[in-house]
Amino acid sequence: MLYIVPTPVGNLDDMTFRAIDVLNACDVILTEDTRTSGKLLKHFNIDKPLWAFHAFNEHKALKSIIDHLQQGKNIALISDAGTPGISDPGFLLVRACVAEGIKVSCLPGATAFVPALVASGMTTDKFYFEGFLPHKKGRQTRLKYLSTLDVTIILYESPHRLVKCLEEIRDFLGEDRKVCVAREISKMFEELLTLPVTEAIAHFSNTPAKGEIVVVIEAYTKPPKVKSEFSKEKKQNKV
Repeated sequence: MLYIVPTPVGNLDDMTFRAIDVLNACDVILTEDTRTSGKLLKHFNIDKPLWAFHAFNEHKALKSIIDHLQQGKNIALISDAGTPGISDPGFLLVRACVAEGIKVSCLPGATAFVPALVASGMTTDKFYFEGFLPHKKGRQTRLKYLSTLDVTIILYESPHRLVKCLEEIRDFLGEDRKVCVAREISKMFEELLTLPVTEAIAHFSNTPAKGEIVVVIEAYTKPPKVKSEFSKEKKQNKV
C-alpha cells in the first residue's frame, strides 16, 4: 500500500500519532529532501530507509517505486511540509498506483491553506485553490481567469515575489479587493494580515515578508475596479 502522510507545516506538535505509527510501520519513506525529512524523522525516533522523490526525478523513479509496491512493500510518501500532492510532487505516483490497482491511503493532516482561509474572515463556503501561479508563461492568462471568479481565491507565493503578486491582484482583480496575507502558519512568528490590496502592497513594500506565504483573496460581489488599460482591453474584446 502507498500511504500519503502529511507532515507539520511549522509546529512539530501538529504531527499526528497515526502519522508516526504509519511511518514506523512502512518499509520505505519517499521524501522531497532527505536532509529536511531526516531531521523530522529523527525528532520522532523514526528510522526507515529514505528514497528521494521530487519534481526532478519523479518520472525516472516512478517505475521502480511501483515495482516495489507490487512486490508487497508498504511505502509512505511525505513532503517537506504539509500534505503531499498539494502543490508538490506526488500526483503522478498516486495516479500510477490507482491505474495499477495499488491501494492508496491518504491520512488527514496539516496543510497551509486551510488555516489561512479559515482565519482570514473571508467566505469559506466556496473557494478556489490556485496554488502557485506560473512564474512567467501563462501567468497573465491565469490572473485574467481568476478575475472572473466570484469565490474566495487562494494562492501560494514566495516572499520575494509577494509584492509583485499583490500588484497583479490589484491590476487584474481590482484595487478595492481585500486580501489576507498569511505567513509562517503554525510557527512562532505566525502572522495574518487582512486588508485592502493597495494597503497590503504598501505594507509589504516597506516591511518585506519572510517565510512561507498564503494569499487569500476575497470573493467579489461586483465587477472589479481595474486599471484602465485592462478595462479598455475587455471592452475591445466585447466589440
